[in-house]
Amino acid sequence: MIEKIISVAIDGPSGAGKSTIAKSAARRFGLTYVDTGAIYRTVGIAAYRAGISPVDVHGISGMLSKIQIELRHDAGGQRMYLDGEDVTERLRDHEISRYASDVSAIPQVREFLLEMQRSLAREQSVIMDGRDIGTVVLPGATLKVFLTADMEERALRRHRELCAAGSDISYEQVLRDIESRDKNDSGRQAAPLKAAEDSVLVDTTDITLKESEELICALIAEKLGI
Repeated sequence: MIEKIISVAIDGPSGAGKSTIAKSAARRFGLTYVDTGAIYRTVGIAAYRAGISPVDVHGISGMLSKIQIELRHDAGGQRMYLDGEDVTERLRDHEISRYASDVSAIPQVREFLLEMQRSLAREQSVIMDGRDIGTVVLPGATLKVFLTADMEERALRRHRELCAAGSDISYEQVLRDIESRDKNDSGRQAAPLKAAEDSVLVDTTDITLKESEELICALIAEKLGI
């Protein structure tokens, strides 16, 4: 266990393996895992249920003051609550993924969620993954990692994940979605996806998930001197 409060930021594009690797490292080092993408997906669920287009900036912005988003942790990991309802099982729905990509590009949404994310890191040692953790959310993080892989490999991984969950979506559709997500994340004006200048770049295209996990954990251990 780590006695002092530390923070690890893992950024990267969709399908790079951030969540799986961050969860593994959290267990190994006794850190709290924070999936920031799930927080944005919860906003996406709120917009979807309200019938608001994910690109309706005015509608989404006006909705924010009317919703309550809460992040909790239990023995099973992170759970997301929207207005008191546990919506965790809906977060990975294909339609919600599309909504999350669009709403996360809205500056008002990012500002709305910024303090929630920062407060978690002030209160406890965290490993937080997302797209702007090292650049915006936790610019003073103890360790910053930018995790990436070729687009085709990321699409293949995501397709396997969705199929395992019961989806019949095609690989071609997943590839198109990831290409669109990359474009949205990198091109948005508010906190675009990019590597922090002091981050460690890790390309997982040609290594296994287990090898990726070991590499990230080695970086953390080295940074902490353990």
